[in-house]
Formats: sequence, structure tokens, C-alpha cells
Amino acid sequence: MTSSGAEPFSLLVLDSTAYTHLRGGDRTVLELVSEAEIVIMPATVVGEIEASFILAPNLSENRTALTEFLAEPFVQVHPTTAEVARHYAEIFCHLKRAGTPIPVNDIWIAATAIECRGSLVTFDWHFKLIEKLQCIVLDEP
Repeated sequence: MTSSGAEPFSLLVLDSTAYTHLRGGDRTVLELVSEAEIVIMPATVVGEIEASFILAPNLSENRTALTEFLAEPFVQVHPTTAEVARHYAEIFCHLKRAGTPIPVNDIWIAATAIECRGSLVTFDWHFKLIEKLQCIVLDEP
């Protein structure tokens, strides 16, 4: 596990990989979520997860689990706002100028994390390319 920022992770932002590992019982993700005061799910992440459910054989079970998780009092879905869009533009342009593009949805996710001032939990190393983003990049088990 690597992270940037020295503060405790009281506000976490989960990406799709972190949610998948959480559902799979990953101990590190479970521990981080259980210690957080607030867990943010960007609307982009919810969309990615919903799309994966449609492609999976157990749509109903997966959707029920997500609905129950999102109903937890410490979990919030964060919408894509004008401020998130401004952060998106800055990140996108920085990465393009640096010649280090990453998937577009991941830029939206990072923009949401920056807007919320949370620490993004992910298994995708490319988030480390984004300045101003506090992130916890976990290693696959």
C-alpha cells in the first residue's frame, strides 16, 4: 500500500476497483472503510459499477448489495458538479500536456476526490500521476 498525505483517512473516496475488492472481502479495504467517518462514492463510480452489473449474471444480487451499501449512514454519493468539472478540466489538461493520459472516467473520479478533499482508495497506480490528489494505492492480493 502506498499513500500520499500524512493525515488520517477520515474521508475516503472509493473507485470501482476498491468497491469490488470491498465486496470481495479484501481485509485492507474493509479496514479502511470501517475506520473512515465518511465514504464517498462518485456518481461516475456508481455508473461504472451499475454497468458491470448489467454484464454479470447476478444483476439483482449485485444491485441489492450496492443499494444496501449506499444506504449506510456513512456513505454518500457525490454528484458531478460544476466544481468537479473544473477539477476535471485541470487534471485532463495537465495529463495531456505531460503525455500521460489515463482513462477519462478515472479523471472524473479523481476530480470528485479532489473536490471532496478525500483520499481516493484504488488499485490503479495511474492515479499517482495526478497532482493534488490524495490517494491510497493498494496492491492486488
